[in-house]
Amino acid sequence: MSTTKPTNYPALYTLIGVFFFWGFIAASNGVFIPFAKSYFNLSQFQSQLIDSAFYFAYYIGAFLLFIISVLGKKDLLNAWGFKNGIVYGLMISVVGAFLMFPALASNSFAFILAALFIIALGFSLQQTSAQPFAISLGDESTGANRLNLAGGINSFGTTIGPIVFALALLGTTKLDESLIKGLNLSTVQWLYVIVGIAFLGAALLFKFSKKLPDAKADATIENETKATWTMTIITLILVVVLSMIFIKNTGESVDNSSNMGLYLLLIGIATLVFGLLYANTSASKQSEGWGAFKYPQLVLGMLAIFTYVGTEVTIQSNLGEYLKHLDFSNFSIANAGVDYAQFIEMLKNKEVSGYWSGLTPLLISLYWGSLMIGRWAGAIAVFNLSSSTRKLALIIVPYIAFLVIIFSNYIAGNSGEVIQSILPYGIVILIQIAGFWVGQEKPAKTLMIFGILGMLAMLIGMFTTGSVSVFAFVSGGLFASVMWPSIFSLALQGLGKYTSQGSAFLIMMILGGAFLPPLQGKIADMSNITVSYWVPLLGFGYLTLFAILVKGILKKQNIDVDALAAEASH
Repeated sequence: MSTTKPTNYPALYTLIGVFFFWGFIAASNGVFIPFAKSYFNLSQFQSQLIDSAFYFAYYIGAFLLFIISVLGKKDLLNAWGFKNGIVYGLMISVVGAFLMFPALASNSFAFILAALFIIALGFSLQQTSAQPFAISLGDESTGANRLNLAGGINSFGTTIGPIVFALALLGTTKLDESLIKGLNLSTVQWLYVIVGIAFLGAALLFKFSKKLPDAKADATIENETKATWTMTIITLILVVVLSMIFIKNTGESVDNSSNMGLYLLLIGIATLVFGLLYANTSASKQSEGWGAFKYPQLVLGMLAIFTYVGTEVTIQSNLGEYLKHLDFSNFSIANAGVDYAQFIEMLKNKEVSGYWSGLTPLLISLYWGSLMIGRWAGAIAVFNLSSSTRKLALIIVPYIAFLVIIFSNYIAGNSGEVIQSILPYGIVILIQIAGFWVGQEKPAKTLMIFGILGMLAMLIGMFTTGSVSVFAFVSGGLFASVMWPSIFSLALQGLGKYTSQGSAFLIMMILGGAFLPPLQGKIADMSNITVSYWVPLLGFGYLTLFAILVKGILKKQNIDVDALAAEASH
């Protein structure tokens, strides 16, 4: 008689709290970027270095964990135990959060970037440990349910993070540049102190609670010399590239007219792309020593994760700047949340665009909330529901998530008139629901459909104006929300004993968040912010291409793509 392992709910609730703060801090960057640009008089390119510091830390953390494990000939995380891995990661983030206090006090942009890097470095270790730890907190058969619950709470953190951060920053949910210039940063300093204390409390709870299992896995490290050296060389070049970018753009004398930043970004991206393609080409001729790199689905999947994360992050990171320049000639007064007299006065003073710009926290919240909508809908497949119940849930759950976004903004103090401005977004959600129906829970088909929808959204955003344009760009979050599990599922198919190594390589590709946002920012500085949205458009284009190519690749390996079901979302 088989027994079901009971779920350790106290441990799960503590872990869910950590998931919440990851989302909270990451999404807050969307508000911090336009604030930092105004406060420190940065170019759009420089402001995007906040994302570069944050997401490069994820890559460095994952790479160091991998390389130390290979050199030590044992899985370092397995040796520590997942609980200790979370504790160590939390303590690193505590250091970064506390460092934000003197960093903000110093008014040094470079110091702030360093503190954010340390926070995210801890996140990298926490997230690597937390996913297998969540599975170990109960029966393995219900592990996906716990991951989806944690992921849903993480998405809730991304939804309210921008709102809370804006309240802490300005005392209001509207970004007002006149307030930013003379702002005292003490409130934000204490916000990070509170976050640091929360991390410290969670770390102590994890460390000393006897009820928390010190789970470990039996994953082995495949020491494939050529694969390890290739990733090491690529990493060294990326470190040099990003270090040069940070040094040249965070000092006192910065030449914003120079295109050196653009060239360095392109060198970094080219190094990654050609390095991975070279590895796969070489492995196809002689596989010994190349490990997982001999599988084209993994290599193309690594580039897909790089593109996906970069696309997801860059859309919202540059949205605040876009809203400052939005043409309001076709914009409805009702959607602006102002009366007619105010609107006429704004026209006289040429301040119309300031109202959409002021709604940046609301729209960043809606963007990350869109990711929550998609992930909640994607989680439906995990539960054993009848066909009719599943179809009904697919319609109801996205709108429940939408109501959570609306309610969160209402509680945060946004007026009913302002919240009304996002109600038409409910129509866009119908498009995503239709995409789920057509995708039939098949990862390749789903990825292709949402890749196409993402491209169309970016085109509509660039070639329209007003609320249509805003909703088009924000909908990029809806269409990106279901891509991670599809890419992972496709990229790891058929890897066998190299699945663990392949998974580690895929996690490293969160690196995309460090490159595509500043690339878009530089294009915005050189041309204009609207033109810069060709970056996420091309990103969705590659993801669509990957969905098409990988189907043929797996078919040659006798793997039926249409029989696969996407795994739990990240």
